[in-house]
Amino acid sequence: MSIQSLNGLSSRAIVGRYYATLENLGVPAWVDALSMEFSSNQSEETYKFLGMAPALREWVGGRMEKGLLVGSQAIKNVHYEATLNFDVSDIRRDKTGQIMVRVDELARRTQNHWCSLLSSLIVNGATSATCYDGQDFFDDDHSSGDSGTLQNDIDATDVPALNLTLAAPTAAEMAAAILDTIAYMHAYKDDQGEPINDEAREFIVMTGIPLFWGACVQACSLYNISGGSVMNNPLVGGDFKVVPVFNGKLSAGTAQIWLFRTDAPIKPFIRQVETPVTMKTIGAGSESEFDNDAWKFGVDTWRGAGYGMWQYACRATLS
Repeated sequence: MSIQSLNGLSSRAIVGRYYATLENLGVPAWVDALSMEFSSNQSEETYKFLGMAPALREWVGGRMEKGLLVGSQAIKNVHYEATLNFDVSDIRRDKTGQIMVRVDELARRTQNHWCSLLSSLIVNGATSATCYDGQDFFDDDHSSGDSGTLQNDIDATDVPALNLTLAAPTAAEMAAAILDTIAYMHAYKDDQGEPINDEAREFIVMTGIPLFWGACVQACSLYNISGGSVMNNPLVGGDFKVVPVFNGKLSAGTAQIWLFRTDAPIKPFIRQVETPVTMKTIGAGSESEFDNDAWKFGVDTWRGAGYGMWQYACRATLS
């Protein structure tokens, strides 16, 4: 009697379960909100970032032509894999569905891989990674054309509201910190000297610290954050939509929160896909089964991630 007739498990059933779970899960919402996905057909892709079109000016002395500034970002594709190994005896004896649970976990790991790649970009953005203008993604001296010197790695010297009760920030303190950081981002100028975030209304605030997370959730959801009966939270019920996201992969940022603009067509990060995730099997009748009495299920993909628009991201250090 075959294994499949005993418990319904077969190589095909396991593969089908993996793809079904993968499709149902989808990528986490914040991944899509903060990144653009592009397809790739080579080992490395170079993305050009064109400067902004000039603003209208009074016609004085004829037309004044302005070319577009060009920056670029190269992103390599990397080969990633994960493999499950099941003893045939375990598959035959599985009465509680543990095999399929592990398959579901592999699908979740696959979808969360983008979270890991983007989180690494966030963590390393101020120290060991550059964006299209040649600077660290989070830096204190970005410049492009007529933008002047700008920074998206800030602290209380730049935004006084970031000086709060660090050991236990209140909702009111966090709301002020978030709002004033958004205001700081609204002052960024593009290469033509024009405000680049003046229409920004939707943001994500991200943290990896539970204490900050609680204050962020309250700051982004409570209508009343400082007593009384009158609505007094400028982040709620107004022009802005700020979504708090907890990201445990950012736990090393013990004094940071990150603000990202999410309503612009270009995003802070880039996801690059050369090959989709594919599952390959060595199952029934294989050499692995003959030699080791085991089945193997491996997934792999070629992909990469990199930096997009630094103007839509800000790292804020609390104190």
